[in-house]
Amino acid sequence: MKDFHSGVAAVTLLAAAAYNADNTPDAIDLQGFDAAEILLAIGVGGITFSGTNKVEFKLTHSDDDSTYTAVTTADMLGVTVASGGIIKSLIAAHAAAATYRFGYVGGKRYLKLLADFSGTHGTATPLAAILLKGKPQLAPVADAA
Repeated sequence: MKDFHSGVAAVTLLAAAAYNADNTPDAIDLQGFDAAEILLAIGVGGITFSGTNKVEFKLTHSDDDSTYTAVTTADMLGVTVASGGIIKSLIAAHAAAATYRFGYVGGKRYLKLLADFSGTHGTATPLAAILLKGKPQLAPVADAA
């Protein structure tokens, strides 16, 4: 089997927790890597999502960690991005846990992921997001275990 481990680094975009309100997104620095894949894990919905009571996952990027702009479809693989950098929307019942993946090819140095809650969320929904940084300019990547 080929070695995948030595060529990737994993960082947390959205800490694993049950959320019922917006997170405060951390900036993730992609310096030293030429590829990025976002893994978004969503548990069973705490509510029945709708067009009013929803969660929209908004991805933004920046060259300077100061001015962030929304990603577009041209910046991503595997998704058609909605206005405002929305890479995933929860607008209908989410009855089973699922994991989604999105490739980032936008070329900017920094990324942020916001779980943007709208409406009423009386019961929280389990969420987590991991960024896999790949194609390192210097390998092997240090172990993080």
